[in-house]
Amino acid sequence: MDYTTVAIAGISSEIGKTTLLCNLLREFQGWEAIKMTRGHYRSCGKDPHACCVSHLLGDEPLIRSGFQQTYASDKDTGRYWDAGAANVHWVIVTDDQVERGIKLALDRVKAPGVFIEGNSFLRYIDVDFAVVVSGKAPKKTKASTRWALKKAAALYVFDQSDSTSSLLPVYAPQDFAKLVARVSSIHADHGIQKELS
Repeated sequence: MDYTTVAIAGISSEIGKTTLLCNLLREFQGWEAIKMTRGHYRSCGKDPHACCVSHLLGDEPLIRSGFQQTYASDKDTGRYWDAGAANVHWVIVTDDQVERGIKLALDRVKAPGVFIEGNSFLRYIDVDFAVVVSGKAPKKTKASTRWALKKAAALYVFDQSDSTSSLLPVYAPQDFAKLVARVSSIHADHGIQKELS
């Protein structure tokens, strides 16, 4: 890949992945963003009419790109645009389509870097840097968290009182500038490696 890939994964839902990704997009102008959404054929336990993506699932992954197809002010993809993303790709897949979906989305990236929100895709691809957003005892840990933790290079904790013990570097809001510097360093190293190859 000719660009830097940064994964923003999470221990659970509603933990701050999108907030962190948007904060990073503000620092890395010109970068793109990918939102991974795994859907279920009306088996997610929700009202079939309330499930936001079940009607979009098909035999192949669905990738929506560009402002017209991905902007909605009340959705994560809209927040990416508002934070300054150069382009946004929304990947809608079943469990069996995750690998193909992320690879198809990455083929569309034209920017020097891309932030990818999600966990499940980490089972299938390597990224240049993966940060897992953590917090106090989540209500429900995602099954895909194990893939994220296997590839994580750092943890990000919004709750400063969290006593997370980790062998990984841990960043909190007051350390955000250090996280930006780390991503910048990885991006610079990626550029050097690209020139040498």
